[in-house]
Amino acid sequence: MFKGNQENTLRKITASIVIPVYNEEKYIDKCILSILNQNFDKNKLEVLFIDGRSNDKTKDIILSYCKKFSFIRVLDNPKRKIQFGSNIGIRASNGQYIIRMDAHSEYADNYVSQNIEYLEKTGADNVGGPMIAKGKTPLQKVIAAAYPSKFAFGGGKFHDENYEGYADTVYLGAFKRETLFDLGLYDENLQCTDDDDLNFRITQNGGKIYISPKIKSTYYPRNSRKDLFKQYFNYGLWKVAVIKKHKRPARISHLVPVIFVLFLSIGLVFSVFSKLFCCLFMSILFLYFILNVYFSFSNKHVHTFADKLRLMFIHFILHISYGIGFLAGIFKFFGYK
Repeated sequence: MFKGNQENTLRKITASIVIPVYNEEKYIDKCILSILNQNFDKNKLEVLFIDGRSNDKTKDIILSYCKKFSFIRVLDNPKRKIQFGSNIGIRASNGQYIIRMDAHSEYADNYVSQNIEYLEKTGADNVGGPMIAKGKTPLQKVIAAAYPSKFAFGGGKFHDENYEGYADTVYLGAFKRETLFDLGLYDENLQCTDDDDLNFRITQNGGKIYISPKIKSTYYPRNSRKDLFKQYFNYGLWKVAVIKKHKRPARISHLVPVIFVLFLSIGLVFSVFSKLFCCLFMSILFLYFILNVYFSFSNKHVHTFADKLRLMFIHFILHISYGIGFLAGIFKFFGYK
């Protein structure tokens, strides 16, 4: 490992791409190919895959590329979780700029160069592009359609593929090396929301986060309802830890799903004993239904009647899973500091 770092230093690395991976055999090939197609000088680039001890063919696929391209390396992540992998990669990197990537994504040919250009010309501490979700299977396409919806995710700016400007968070991100080390890297006590926490610390310390639609990538979301539920349950769960750490949410919209879940739970009970409360409960449920119908049937990314109905269910899964996770997090992190 030390020898590799010496060689990379001698090549005067400008940019280090850091990608934590675990069981990504279905996506890793296209991810790597999109990196190889970057218009950035490969003599000034290193690509670090940090493998969480995958039990599929992920590591074998990456190693096959390592044999052909000396700037690609694989590092071991014995603790498996993404926040540990990110920090292992950052500490092992040599670049002036560090660009976080995800194996579930593919990247435009100018992705690296655009990130560096915007870091320099905006003076921001973290830059990136919008999360443009796409699907390969019919269900994944419906799930991807939910990502730009304000009804699904509360209107986060990084879900708007046309937004350019400052924001509270960004998809993945690119940083100057000193920014990450000054902040103390990713918080290894946090899972799933380690990037939210990092962006929180950037803004709390007077830093800026910038999004540009010229920084283009494609994200492939989960491909089953079960995996989607699990993913957003964990996001809700660990969002509580971030809020408790910083004493406030980044956006009020983060609290809406748990309020919805609490309303459903309490409403079902009180509706049994009170006709007035039952009417109120049913009225709000009807309002939710109408909003779900409106945003699902007006979504330009789904076209058939059946897919619009599926999107309604995906919206419900996202809201319920995040809300239940958040509620579980309140108990899990009670007393967390």
